[in-house]
Amino acid sequence: MKVSPLSPLTYRTGYYIPSIAFGTWTLGNGQGPIDQVEQALDNGFNHIDTAQSYRNEGEAGTALHESGLSRSDVFITTKYSGTNGLDINTSIHNSVENLGVDYVDLYLIHAPSLAKPDIPTAWATMEKIKEAGLARSIGVSNFDEKDLQILVESAKIKPAVNQILLHPYVYRRQLPTLEYAAANGIAGGPLDAPLNAIASRLGATTDQVLLAWTKAKGAVVVTTSSKKTRLQGYLAAGDIELTQEDVAAIDAAGALGAKKVTLRRLVTGALVGAAVFGACSYFNIRIF
Repeated sequence: MKVSPLSPLTYRTGYYIPSIAFGTWTLGNGQGPIDQVEQALDNGFNHIDTAQSYRNEGEAGTALHESGLSRSDVFITTKYSGTNGLDINTSIHNSVENLGVDYVDLYLIHAPSLAKPDIPTAWATMEKIKEAGLARSIGVSNFDEKDLQILVESAKIKPAVNQILLHPYVYRRQLPTLEYAAANGIAGGPLDAPLNAIASRLGATTDQVLLAWTKAKGAVVVTTSSKKTRLQGYLAAGDIELTQEDVAAIDAAGALGAKKVTLRRLVTGALVGAAVFGACSYFNIRIF
């Protein structure tokens, strides 16, 4: 297994999270996702991001076991999705069985609408799952600042991360959520000109510049790309450092035209974990 050059982020709890993940949400079922997860692991990815609603936890588990890697070599994130009407506790037992592991590194509530009968009650169940050792860390996904406030007010254990959509076109809209996460220790077209100029100056691709932008925001990235060369390129972006001016130029361009350019899937799944999610973009809740 190759080693990713991208530095991991560290939770308040002391656990680390690799700063780029391979996601299974678009892969479907069968041999295809097994092959693609194995390819990601072979090329240096050591973080697999899946969910019950993706219906391929079993395939991810098969790929992990066929890779020959030890459990400690790979960080596994999965999510409670309310699949088949099952509750949070039943679902985590099903997930670890499907994945063929004793625990997951990170277990998330996939959306605030799934926190039933309410956010405090659902989160109390998540805390018990962590205490039972089924998940080393717990967090949420797609929560906004109001949802996080309700959670934090009742939580005994703060979420490690809030996994949200994060790319230049939505950064301004997501900023209140990122700021709330950071303040609570939770570890989240118009772009053509600045991206091309920065990429040309650095001898990089625009994809790599976008990954470096996400890294500058303290975020973890999830990609589902099936192309080996693209996976290798993402990992190679670990050495790219943007200036403050570069980051500001991308921020400004993104705010001007959210529909002018189609961003690659690289950034559609950035995780928030505030430092307080420090970044999720895994901002340390740190932001995922």
